[in-house]
Amino acid sequence: MARYQGCPIPDTDGDGVNDEVDKCVTLPGPASNQGCPIIPDEVKKRVDIAANNILFVTGSYKLLPKSYTGLNEVIKILQQNPQMKLAIDGHTDNVGSDEMNQTLSDNRAGAVKSYFTSKGIDESRITSAGHGETMPIADNKTAAGRQKNRRVEMKLSYYK
Repeated sequence: MARYQGCPIPDTDGDGVNDEVDKCVTLPGPASNQGCPIIPDEVKKRVDIAANNILFVTGSYKLLPKSYTGLNEVIKILQQNPQMKLAIDGHTDNVGSDEMNQTLSDNRAGAVKSYFTSKGIDESRITSAGHGETMPIADNKTAAGRQKNRRVEMKLSYYK
């Protein structure tokens, strides 16, 4: 390529994905995953189980102690994989005002992030966002549906 004046195209981690399109320049991974390592399904499942067991005081963003076991499992995964990042997304049902639900979901995602940082996970590795009632996964017309919609989701990646 002319822009490299005859020199090899940079590929710092030697994974065959050129640095200019590699989202993980220092970690080898397949082109199908933008040059980043693939997170094993078993690890994703452990994070999903932890997320499904994040519980709060009703109408509050105070974490219930029974949430800690799963959150501590995610902390171990992050400690074992120091280049991994975590996105935390908070969601609510449609009970109450849009504004109240947005604030509650922001605060709940933030509470989970604060738990991780209080246990030594660097804040730069974690993003948190609340989505209020805008992304339901079930019907808000039933109690069971509303319960499913009140959730925190966590997703691991090697890039933001």
